[in-house]
Amino acid sequence: MNENTTALVTGANKGIGYEIAAGLGTLGWSIGVGARDDRRREAAVEKLRAAGVDAFGVPLDVTDDVSVTAAAKLVEEHAGRLDVLVNNAGVTGGMDQLPTTANIETVRTAVETNVYGVIRVTNAMLPLLRRSASPRIVNMSSSVGSLTRQSTPGAETGPIAVAYAPSKTFLNAVTVQYAKELRDTNILINAGCPGFCATDLNGFRGVRTPEQGAAIALHLATLPDDGPTGGFFEDDGVVPW
Repeated sequence: MNENTTALVTGANKGIGYEIAAGLGTLGWSIGVGARDDRRREAAVEKLRAAGVDAFGVPLDVTDDVSVTAAAKLVEEHAGRLDVLVNNAGVTGGMDQLPTTANIETVRTAVETNVYGVIRVTNAMLPLLRRSASPRIVNMSSSVGSLTRQSTPGAETGPIAVAYAPSKTFLNAVTVQYAKELRDTNILINAGCPGFCATDLNGFRGVRTPEQGAAIALHLATLPDDGPTGGFFEDDGVVPW
């Protein structure tokens, strides 16, 4: 990959998504800043450009078919192909998330963005990714989606969350299915955990910075052609399913 490489990062106007965009931008890549809020998206693009990043705005609501189709068309018109897709946009779904008392809409909201949104965007961008010499897809997951860790007595897995945690388990399973279908192509797709970062998603209670959280995405986005696919990774290595 070189200075002509184009990446799209969803939910890139703030937090970990912004830092992923900034980090990939330092490689000389052209970065599509995907976000649904016009003002925040353009502010992020301006900030990235001021830092020397070749950034362009991509209006994108991952829960809306029309918006996603338009985003794919915009990327095609801008670059003709897509080399890297980082599915970063995500939500908690809301509160409360105790299984016995949560509203089913809370679960539906989390899955709509964290899973259906990833499928929707990935499928829309795949024709552009297939034009790349070394296409990469990174799905930003979370270790709270690890069933192994969730079922290990004494393991630190955060609060009980019937919407958010299972949505990430679902996303991990979806990632594996894509890897199986795409195994005979040059597309590498993996899930990455950024760790417990201080972002507005958790009321800034995290212990890692968004920049630290972005590191795993940068690693997976720049894997060599013989790199892994269908895996689940964090900074320290493989996350158990």
